[in-house]
Amino acid sequence: MKNKIIIIITLVAFLASCTDKFEEFNTDIKNPAIVTGEALFTHAQIALVDQVSSTNVNLNVWKLFAQYWTETTYVDEANYDIVNRTIPDNTFQEYYVGNDASKTGGFLKNLQEATEIITQTATTSAIGEAEKANKLAIIELLNVYAYQNLVDIFGNIPYNEALDIDKIDPAYDDAFTIYQDLIARVDAALGILDPTEGSFGSSDLIYGGDVAAWIKFANSLKLKLGITLSDSHPVLSRSTVEGAVAGGVFMSNADNALLHYMTAIHVNPIYEDVVQSGRDDFVPANTIVDLMNTLTDPRRPLYFTTVGGIYSGGVYGASSPYSQYSHIADAIVQPDFPGILLTYDEVLFYLTEAAARGYAVGGTPGLLYNQAITTSILSWGGTAAMATAYLAQPNVSYATAAGTWQQKIGTQSYIAFYTRGLEGYTQWRRLDYPIFNPPGQLPYAQIPKRFTYPVNEQTLNKANYDQAASAIGGDNLTTKIFWDKF
Repeated sequence: MKNKIIIIITLVAFLASCTDKFEEFNTDIKNPAIVTGEALFTHAQIALVDQVSSTNVNLNVWKLFAQYWTETTYVDEANYDIVNRTIPDNTFQEYYVGNDASKTGGFLKNLQEATEIITQTATTSAIGEAEKANKLAIIELLNVYAYQNLVDIFGNIPYNEALDIDKIDPAYDDAFTIYQDLIARVDAALGILDPTEGSFGSSDLIYGGDVAAWIKFANSLKLKLGITLSDSHPVLSRSTVEGAVAGGVFMSNADNALLHYMTAIHVNPIYEDVVQSGRDDFVPANTIVDLMNTLTDPRRPLYFTTVGGIYSGGVYGASSPYSQYSHIADAIVQPDFPGILLTYDEVLFYLTEAAARGYAVGGTPGLLYNQAITTSILSWGGTAAMATAYLAQPNVSYATAAGTWQQKIGTQSYIAFYTRGLEGYTQWRRLDYPIFNPPGQLPYAQIPKRFTYPVNEQTLNKANYDQAASAIGGDNLTTKIFWDKF
């Protein structure tokens, strides 16, 4: 009997030990079941900046659409074929829910979950409540940034029902109505943000939890929203822009919203796509290279290499052998080249445009234009002397350069936004300058003005897709976004 008892005790102990081991083996330590809101916020920041920075033709073709770069061998995307690689589908996925297989994207979903977790997290003091409020307001600003991008890419999009798990076929919201709500969300966040209290600390990879910096970002983002509406809704545009300036926008390059990549492990996607891939898929396009050559622009060595002692861009949309044309400058293809969300020179160009439209923004178009170009040159590593000499050229000076203010500002902001494909493409759509190069025999009017909707939406969400396509005037590449009036 005694021996049986000993055997039973031994078996129980063994089974208990095995249970512990089985639980240990079945725990995925790389994908924890419980994730903090702060960790989700960090992941969302990285995923958003990765998507904005990427040059992977499956995910982001804006440097091609902006004609900053062209392709060397496979030229489908430079000829506006976005269906073969289902690029609109991939864009929707990256922004909304992400790619489960590669664990990329989905920053809007991550921001939603971060909001839910942080909201539900109990605090024990007034300081804790203030920090929570700051965190939630900062999350809102990234939501606004992402949704503005989606509207500027597609037009009407799923918005109010987009992340509702119970809505497998979300309705599409009117693009202008979304813009109005985005402005209201920025204003609400500005009413909450308290610079005397903390926020995300080191979990914030852009501003390190500096709430005062996020307030400047909020006003600068509001400026961007407002100026984009200038042709379609001038009254709302003016009040939004002037309100943003009164609140305090970026005042120097120190305010730039950048994510600083590492030299290893987490590197800039440009480095991954251009260097690590071992492929020679891209060269600078003749559109920007020829323009900068004409202006003797001092940023050329900061943007491009030379071939045979000259800056030579590949023919946009045509096969452009890598060895025969300039390459992307070495500084841009470094692993730690920063990811860019919003910069001081971008803000200054929006202010220049606002002044040209007669808005009260605290400066004349000529003064702000000079500041914008100088800031761009300095931020790329140029000198004040370079900027002064450049601005003295008759074909650059605001007073003497050819064309309307749209041409002057459109041309110079386009040059300054190099590497920021979507911003450069949007400036071209809004201001109609500089003049692009249609690939092949394509008529100029057939250069795309937007992405068509994802194929999956056309098949799995057909009723809402049909309504959205009809509302915007047809699901075509040449259908203009509502703010693109001319």
